Amino acid sequence: MMKKVYICSPLGGNIELNIDKVKRYTKYALECGTAPVVPHFYAMCIDDSIPKNREIGICAGLSLLWFCDEMWVFGDEITEGMQREINFCKNLNIRVVYISDETVNKKIGGKSI
Repeated sequence: MMKKVYICSPLGGNIELNIDKVKRYTKYALECGTAPVVPHFYAMCIDDSIPKNREIGICAGLSLLWFCDEMWVFGDEITEGMQREINFCKNLNIRVVYISDETVNKKIGGKSI
């Protein structure tokens, strides 16, 4: 059984760029032999700029954490939404791992977006 890791990285702001970044992070997680859980793709179904929709997406993502083994935090920035997810993990005693873009680049090649 593969370890299930929740991918935590920025979404808001430049959503298109952040979706491209999370694709790299997802590839990294797959190449590490894990089953990544990626709530960012909700933004392709709902408009994250609408507060009600954003809250729906965040709550849906948080509900996925219940069955994850770890949370992997990517990127140099911790947004308000990410901090909410990190705090939720701490309350559930889910291990939080911080992974730099440099580590991602070494594993899958290329450079940071």
